[in-house]
Amino acid sequence: MAIHEKTLIDPDRILQHDHLVVDGVDVSGSWNTMITPRTLTDYEEHFEEIIQSYSGGENVHRCWQCGSCTNSCTMYAQNVDFNPRYWIYLIRLGLKAELMKDKDIIWQCVSCNKCTNICPKDVRPEGVMKATAHWMEDNGLTPKTLSTHFDEEFTHQCIQFGRIEDTEVMVGFFKRSGQPLVQAWIVEFGKRLAKHMPLGQLAKMGMNTVFRPKTKSWGKTGEVLAEYVKAQKEAAHHG
Repeated sequence: MAIHEKTLIDPDRILQHDHLVVDGVDVSGSWNTMITPRTLTDYEEHFEEIIQSYSGGENVHRCWQCGSCTNSCTMYAQNVDFNPRYWIYLIRLGLKAELMKDKDIIWQCVSCNKCTNICPKDVRPEGVMKATAHWMEDNGLTPKTLSTHFDEEFTHQCIQFGRIEDTEVMVGFFKRSGQPLVQAWIVEFGKRLAKHMPLGQLAKMGMNTVFRPKTKSWGKTGEVLAEYVKAQKEAAHHG
């Protein structure tokens, strides 16, 4: 019979005769398909625990491989290689080398959360995808995504100033991600602001750009918070 998710099997392990008759019964094609066994030795025993240490990956151990996540996945409907069920399977077995074959598409999760809503075991597959993507970034296996650059700049502003200023966040994000500071949509946005926003509010925004606002008495608090965030990351990823 036909093999579901056949693309996940190495072609040289699939044995099939186009024309085969056994005891007078025609079993040609997929009816005689066999898959040769394999022995896995290259795996990391604690890989599942590593993914669990990242936010979103805590429940990966609950997966029972029903496939509901993949069947409901928005991206799977566009690309059958985008397979959350299979990646969770690889994580649980510690097969990092197999997982890395799809490192260029795992980050494409659009966070529609269909998988999380339908999962009968509360694995939260969307969170596992994000945890896996962050693990790959942290280990230099993939470049940082735009969302990671934004998160880092947003966190930096919060820790340093105790608040955020929209223009500063946007400029910092563009610098981190290597984007030009002057873009067509920004120019158009500025024109519309100048046309419709009260002059006093525009002046205030300009002042905030030049003189960065900071929460009162924030200095020591920011230092303590920065140390705490650093300690939490180290404990989660190396503990």
